[in-house]
Amino acid sequence: MIVTDDATVLHILKSCRTVAIVGLSADESRPSFTVAHYLQANGYRIIPVNPKCLEVLGERGYPSLLAVSEPIDMVNCFRKSEEIPAIVEDMLTLKSAPKVLWTQQGIVSEAAAARAHAAGISVVMDRCLKIEHKRLIFPTQTN
Repeated sequence: MIVTDDATVLHILKSCRTVAIVGLSADESRPSFTVAHYLQANGYRIIPVNPKCLEVLGERGYPSLLAVSEPIDMVNCFRKSEEIPAIVEDMLTLKSAPKVLWTQQGIVSEAAAARAHAAGISVVMDRCLKIEHKRLIFPTQTN
């Protein structure tokens, strides 16, 4: 149900190029901003999802996933664990459901993972997207 093997995570990192980041902050000191900036610098298209941000890193912001009008490959969540089930329901409501739900370190919702998995969405939970990308895509680099 929850993806844990490196081969599948690597496949996700290589195949999912458009990432909606739920809870992305425009504050450069926040982890969500750091991850988004890193992804953008590594060729990913980021879509900020935060009702308080009209734009982040030069990309138009959306107040919710349901407001996003373009296809999304992956939803990366920087929200509390108890908010993940509602995010999954929003993912399932989209015209073209994203392929992957990824929650950052410390964010776990077994119920949301089960719901997403049942709908055919891969789930990576409680892992930092930036750390995993660096580890699997650039394994010989340090820092």
